[in-house]
Amino acid sequence: MATYDGLFDALGLREWCDASDTRKTTTSMADLLASTGKVEETSILDLPFPSLDALNDACAAVIESRDVTKGVENGFLAIKDTLRVVLDPLTQPLSWILDGALATFEVIPWFFMFPLLALVVWFASKSLRLVGFVMVCLVFLAFVDLYDHAMQTLAIIFVCAFLCVVFGVPIGIAMSRNNRLQRAIIPVLDMLQTLPPFVYLIPLIFLFSVTEPKLYGIAIILYAIVPVIRLTDLGIRLVDKDVIEAADSFGMTDRQKLFGVQIPLALPNIMAGVNQTIMMSLAMVVIASLVSAPGLGVLVLRGIRNLELGVGLVSGLGIVLLAIILDRVTKAALDRVNAAQKH
Repeated sequence: MATYDGLFDALGLREWCDASDTRKTTTSMADLLASTGKVEETSILDLPFPSLDALNDACAAVIESRDVTKGVENGFLAIKDTLRVVLDPLTQPLSWILDGALATFEVIPWFFMFPLLALVVWFASKSLRLVGFVMVCLVFLAFVDLYDHAMQTLAIIFVCAFLCVVFGVPIGIAMSRNNRLQRAIIPVLDMLQTLPPFVYLIPLIFLFSVTEPKLYGIAIILYAIVPVIRLTDLGIRLVDKDVIEAADSFGMTDRQKLFGVQIPLALPNIMAGVNQTIMMSLAMVVIASLVSAPGLGVLVLRGIRNLELGVGLVSGLGIVLLAIILDRVTKAALDRVNAAQKH
């Protein structure tokens, strides 16, 4: 006798339940006790939650929880081929860009790459101290033979963070100018921000080959694009209304207000979003090593699989150094933007 038999009996659904019962009838201990007039006493504390499986024990017409997961799987597999036909051509350029970036970063010799990165850091920060710190970190990575893997990680972050900004900033601007669009997009952003990183990989593995760079590229972009969209929207909405009214009084068009007033004043928030996007891209690159993403994450994964403690810790240190470099450089650029606005 199942726990919730009495519920279906009270609702008059017993015939409906029995009509759908194709299970073999087996006599349980509870049934034997009931037939002999001895009912096993159960505490209210032992009452199970009326889940699908618990209700199915009492009524075979109720689906089981495995039927739900199987239905989701069958539904996705039913549309998989159609999705692939649509998404393959649209996402193929991402594979080409990632392959090109990886090849470029790998082919440039270290004695050209170091000065080039130093110039980028100097242009972003105008700080010799930061340039020296970045060079020390890169020299350390090269000394412990992590230079190639670090450059692969930087190449992926460069491409994915750049695409996040290219797509994220216009979406944030559109949200700031249309409240209805904002209300429609915010639930999507909430979902993308709260999904565990591994969940991004599950549907993509079924849609694309593991050898295609766009598999991990799409996962990184979806995971990292949220901050730049949110902070672009927030930054433009926080622009002082008095400034907007002054722009209106001068007869500025919406386009002129956007590019001449709102975006410059919102630039600190946008740069903060770019900083967070870069950090989240780096975090996802490590996880994406599970689906053939090259870089330092591969070494971390190797250390876990083969129990190579030294490999895992040293490569993890390399990821930490890259995170510090990217964070310091983007924050220095943000400080320069803030200082320029104050003057």
